Order: sequence, then C-alpha cells, then structure tokens
Amino acid sequence: MTAYAIAHLRQPGTVHTEVYEYLELIQATLDPFAGRFLVHGGQTRVLEGAWPGATVVLEFPDFAAAEAWYASADYRKILHLRTDHLVGDVILAEGCGPDHDSAAMGARLRAAAQ
Repeated sequence: MTAYAIAHLRQPGTVHTEVYEYLELIQATLDPFAGRFLVHGGQTRVLEGAWPGATVVLEFPDFAAAEAWYASADYRKILHLRTDHLVGDVILAEGCGPDHDSAAMGARLRAAAQ
C-alpha cells in the first residue's frame, strides 16, 4: 500500500541558507527508497481552519519504505538543516487502495459503534 510523508512547514520571514542546502540534498536521500515529491510548496487555498506555511507531500511505495527513509543515516544527516530553521509538523500516513469505499467503511464503523 502506498504511503506518504506529509509536512506542514511554517515559513519564517527569511529562509536560512541551510534550508537551501537541505533542498539540494534531499532527493538523493529519497532515491534509494523510491520516494518522490507529489507536492512541494506551490499554491494552496485554505478551505477550512488555518494552514499558514507550505505543504510538502512525498510518496513511497509502502509504509516500510517511508519509515526506512526517515530513519536512514543519509536523511538523518541532513534533517537538522531543515528543523533548525523551519517549524512544522511531519507525519507518515498509509494510503488507501484503489478499491477503497468510504460508504462501506462508514457502515462498518457505524455497526461497530452500536
């Protein structure tokens, strides 16, 4: 099942030069785990709540690959270049398959709650 690393990064007034270095180095850490960017900044429109900052979404073939990338020595070596200068939240999330049916899921959850 495909997995995603999702980051909500709040932008400072100015970007530290180490963040540029992080951007230059991150792709090489993703390649061994078949990770790729799906969203990397770009235009957003907040429809509900508040979402100051930028959104980043990385795709991996599965949850194990996403976890292995984040824990990898190569990524851990550059992680501080971002975290020292940008505040944000990062999560790993497993995707749902192409046959996912939210109506059936809702019915199962409703039945389990009764």
